[in-house]
Order: sequence, then C-alpha cells, then structure tokens
Amino acid sequence: MSKPAFHCRVVTPAAQLLDHEAKYASVPLWDGMMGILPGRAPIVARLGAGELQLDIPDANHTNPASRSYFIAGGFMQMSTDTLTILAEQAIPAEQLSEAEAQAELAEAEARQVPHDAPDKAAAADKIRAQRDAARWKLRIARQAKGRGI
Repeated sequence: MSKPAFHCRVVTPAAQLLDHEAKYASVPLWDGMMGILPGRAPIVARLGAGELQLDIPDANHTNPASRSYFIAGGFMQMSTDTLTILAEQAIPAEQLSEAEAQAELAEAEARQVPHDAPDKAAAADKIRAQRDAARWKLRIARQAKGRGI
C-alpha cells in the first residue's frame, strides 16, 4: 500500500516557501501540466510558467486543503516520495494582487521587439514569456479572490 502523502518543498533563489506534506500536486512543466501522487516513480522535469496546485492533508489525511502558487522557470524532481521544486520565481496565490497583475499584463502587451535587437526571435520569445507569466498571475489572483483567499 502506498503512503497517503509525499513530502513537498518549494524553493526559490530568495527563500524556501514551502516544506510540507502533500497528497497531490499539479505542476506546470515547460510542455504541459503534470500530476504528482504519492508513490510516483522518480522524475526530473523543467518547469514552465503557470499555477502550482497542492493538496495539503489535514492531520487525519482526510480533508486536504488546496494551496496555489504562481511559478515560473526552474526544475522539479520527484524522488523517494519527495517532490522538490526549484523555481526561479514562486509567489503564493494570496500574495498576488489582481490590480498589479493587470498592470503587469498591460505593460507586457505593450512591449515590442526593438528594431535594433540582435536576435529578434529571442527578444520575441522573452516578450511572449512575460505576457504568459502576467496572464497566469492575473488568472491565479482572480481565482484566489473568488475563493476568498
């Protein structure tokens, strides 16, 4: 029988944001979402930008509470019932402001590739990534507001 939970850590260059048990994790990878359950085979994957959702069990492992984070960039590793997320950026949903995310999205959408950019494709990719990140922040902030977080 598998364990009812696994250990989960979320770490950024600035701080460790989470060190807790989890029953389930939905992790945004660079090529799509991945669900993690206890007993998962080992894996290493590159993170993308999006919403990290975690189901945190209560003391009886019966009623999990859901936590959300905006994460972007980095890597995740699942090994020996421990999920480690090393993210370039991670922000808890309750710290995201809808107004700030909306302003960030407006600013990102106004950006254009400079005419003198040495690598126009790389510059366009960077702008697209900034827009995607801003859209995710806005979406997560709105969902958190809707749940009363």
